[in-house]
Amino acid sequence: MDKELRNRFVDIVADFTATTGIYLPDDVEMKLRELAAEESRSEAKTMYECILRNIEEAAGLGRPLCQDTGVLQFFAGVGTGFPYMDEIGSVIKEATVKSTLETPLRPNVVEPLGEHNTGTNEGYGAPYIQYDLIPGSSDLRLRLYMAGGGCSLPGRSKVLMPLEGIEGIRRFVYETVVEWGANACPPLMIGIGLGTCAETSALLSKMALLRPIGTHSSYPKVAELEDEIRSDLDSIGIAPLGFGGSKTVLGVNIEAAGHHPATLGVGITTGCWATRRGEIIIHDDLSVDIISHRRLKSGDIRCLL
Repeated sequence: MDKELRNRFVDIVADFTATTGIYLPDDVEMKLRELAAEESRSEAKTMYECILRNIEEAAGLGRPLCQDTGVLQFFAGVGTGFPYMDEIGSVIKEATVKSTLETPLRPNVVEPLGEHNTGTNEGYGAPYIQYDLIPGSSDLRLRLYMAGGGCSLPGRSKVLMPLEGIEGIRRFVYETVVEWGANACPPLMIGIGLGTCAETSALLSKMALLRPIGTHSSYPKVAELEDEIRSDLDSIGIAPLGFGGSKTVLGVNIEAAGHHPATLGVGITTGCWATRRGEIIIHDDLSVDIISHRRLKSGDIRCLL
């Protein structure tokens, strides 16, 4: 890959990272405005006004929505025909450093156990990159999640006895949100994973969090549970920002996989009101399609449009 093309690739990922930190994805902002319009309690309405002003100020100043820009987690769906497959990891790391310095992003990455801050958001095992191969495609589908400290605190994964069933799943989710949800700046985006073990359930819960608000599982029983849990969590009424109101969540998404008959793994991942996730498609000629932020104009995201 020649230098000019590589620089272009790095700029795309760096600008995509900056965009994800500055602007909410379309579905999250739309849901926040919907909740704000529906809210009747005066204290809650005031908090939503603060949130919406925060969104506008970030866009106007070109600065991140929240001082905690998280630890960057990239999910790369790599087409087997994508010509720059070998460059993806190093490009993401270089783009992370570039975006950290230029956006700027708060340096959050500390090395394992030593607690030394690298100052660049790049370090041992960071940023996190997960790869999945997409046969027959020549595109790179790149998704990014900014995992902030407060919204990561409620993360849990547990293996239940299978006889605990749906009631056990509900109990685990409700206890987690009641105990920790107010710390994660609600309204919350809830991702739930159902699988065999703690690891697969946790990963599935992160994949669920990356799905747009309003989408449903293709498995009918799981889709029904999504709606039930969302309704029940809303009845707790801890949003916005833990001050109390009519709702709790932006949405509830569940990703499930067939599990062992002797185990029922459950994982939960939460996003705060500023659920900062992005998705773009990078084609083999390095042109891009922005999936998560379609409302933005070319002036908002430098090299992407």
